[in-house]
Amino acid sequence: MKRIIDLHTHTTASDGSSSPEELVRLASSLGLSAVAITDHDNVSGIEEAMQAGDKYGVEIVPGIEISVDFNSGTMHMLGYYIDYRDSTLLEKLAFLQSERDTRNTRIVKKLNELGMKITYDEVKSIADGQVGRPHFAQILQRKGFVKDFNEAFDRFLGKGKPAYAEKGRFNTEDAIGLILNTGGIPVLAHPPYLYISDYMNLKKTISGLKSLGLMGIETYYSTHTQKQTENLVKISNELDLLITGGSDFHGEIKPEIVIGSGIDNNLNIGYTFLERMKEKRSCR
Repeated sequence: MKRIIDLHTHTTASDGSSSPEELVRLASSLGLSAVAITDHDNVSGIEEAMQAGDKYGVEIVPGIEISVDFNSGTMHMLGYYIDYRDSTLLEKLAFLQSERDTRNTRIVKKLNELGMKITYDEVKSIADGQVGRPHFAQILQRKGFVKDFNEAFDRFLGKGKPAYAEKGRFNTEDAIGLILNTGGIPVLAHPPYLYISDYMNLKKTISGLKSLGLMGIETYYSTHTQKQTENLVKISNELDLLITGGSDFHGEIKPEIVIGSGIDNNLNIGYTFLERMKEKRSCR
């Protein structure tokens, strides 16, 4: 029987709706063998998840998803097997969280100027951990300004929309270096979100990231098309990079995405991918 894993999940420590223990319990109930906890710019949920992993018989990979400054689209860097107690890591993440807080107050101001009267306290009241844009979407829906999560992003909160605000991010070298310096494995998350449609340009970009220490590509992902996945497998093989995959599970925030199986069961990520990551890690 194939052992299924999910290497991209979010808890209430960032913008997921499930606590770390709830997420691990759900993974166990669905028969997953291993799960990576990859909250945004945050490691506060990992300890609880590790304890839950022992309790429910699920292997937990301590991870993170770091927002990276990039000239087009959106770049996120996943880090696996990080030392989540490392003092330098925690100091750097505190900076990102401060930048996120500043960004959030700007979003509140923009929404108010658009006639949507909400307060930052209202948004913080529904977030167990750090506040992200999905929490703003929840408040907008709750107060009747939008009908659902997607409308909130499509009309107001998405990049380039009226209430969008940038936050401070690391550059690519610093993000990859931070993961490497904590003993982690840096992996480029969902490359299609870079919005580089040309194959050779995408390969060139990823090759440049490899020169900075990138070790893998998130090839299998809930919203990747078959063609995108095929191209990413090809690039991974040509550049000798790890192939990984994950659902980007957020719970009720993105109800269409199921942990371990993605959207409409389009994921089937085997444990062998994690074994190869462990081999790469042991060679460092």
